[in-house]
Amino acid sequence: MSQHERSAAKSGPDGVAVLGATGSIGVSTLRVMALHPKRFQAVALSAFQRVSELREQCLQFRPRYAVVHAVEGAYALQHELDAAGCPTTVLAGPEALEQVAADPAVATVVCGIVGAAGLKSAWAAVAAGKRVLFANKEPLVMSGHLLMDLAAQTGAELLPLDSEHNAVFQCLPPSRVGLGQAGVRRILLTCSGGPFRNTPASAFAAVTPDQACAHPRWSMGRKISVDSATLMNKGLELIEACRLFHAAPEQVDVVIHPQSVIHSLVEYVDGSVLAQLGNPDMRTPIAHALAFPDRIEAGVARLNLPEIGRLDFEPPDETRFPCLRLARQAAITGASAPAVLNAANEVAVEAFLAGRLSFAAIPEVIESVLAARPVVPVETLEAVIAEDEGARRDAQQAVAARGRKGAFA
Repeated sequence: MSQHERSAAKSGPDGVAVLGATGSIGVSTLRVMALHPKRFQAVALSAFQRVSELREQCLQFRPRYAVVHAVEGAYALQHELDAAGCPTTVLAGPEALEQVAADPAVATVVCGIVGAAGLKSAWAAVAAGKRVLFANKEPLVMSGHLLMDLAAQTGAELLPLDSEHNAVFQCLPPSRVGLGQAGVRRILLTCSGGPFRNTPASAFAAVTPDQACAHPRWSMGRKISVDSATLMNKGLELIEACRLFHAAPEQVDVVIHPQSVIHSLVEYVDGSVLAQLGNPDMRTPIAHALAFPDRIEAGVARLNLPEIGRLDFEPPDETRFPCLRLARQAAITGASAPAVLNAANEVAVEAFLAGRLSFAAIPEVIESVLAARPVVPVETLEAVIAEDEGARRDAQQAVAARGRKGAFA
């Protein structure tokens, strides 16, 4: 019996742990849950630094647990919640995230922690056989083959929250086995093109973090906004699609679609192409995954195609945006390459946001780390973490080697 079937067999609302509750995905998830209080109950909420926002969420949703990063923050939050009569117990540290992800009262875990920091809690949720909703693509990029194997052993259900992968999931046949089966030929991931879709590469060296974070369609955190600006986000999604849908890299294509109305497409061998459309609002894929296989109200405005008027498409320019090329090559190489790619990207983006690296140098750092590190098998979680840590050290050295010459003006 799957986790969903076990959850459906009991009475009462499904217990949900929202990891990264104060981020854009977490906030949107709680907005959907608030529309359906008899169906979903927040059991655990977590935040890294936004403790005041987490306090307000706890007062509204009254979860059993709240998790913060620092012990000092946990003590302060516990005192404030106790004073307000809120029954929430506050925990601290990465181990607490793993604890709540595996808690028996939790049926569904929403993985919304950005970056490799969400790997161990996602692993704990899959190991515990939960329904796991992936908004953070990094765990699947780093160790997707291991997570998929673990899910097969534990009965965990892995459902995508990324709008693109959720769209693919909706367009695939019910069996949702590998491509090449059930008449599926390929996946087409759509991409808005980011804020620099029409910007010449010669201008990239002067790009500032605020400019890179000004996404034309989606409201996201700064790290993922930069990834969208470099098209690395689409590269990571390409790798994630290969993991989730058992696709070869050559079966996953990317197409620029500035309106972000078609969220992705699936092409079949008979020439049919199925697309999932909707307004660019993350509450749609969140509601779909939370309630699957049912459909529930998400609070999203209805799509008005005559008002939109036109839908445009163009191929991505991998010369101006080499991160997409690097990600595809990492997907083809396999083994440790995707984990190394992800780690180097996280370090480079962090350096860019801190003013220590130029926007144009982000792919340079990533490519140098990929070229320097040997490709090795990663068949355990420990091996994945070791490669992640080694690649981060290499990337930090690559950033330092560029010095101020690699920083934006």
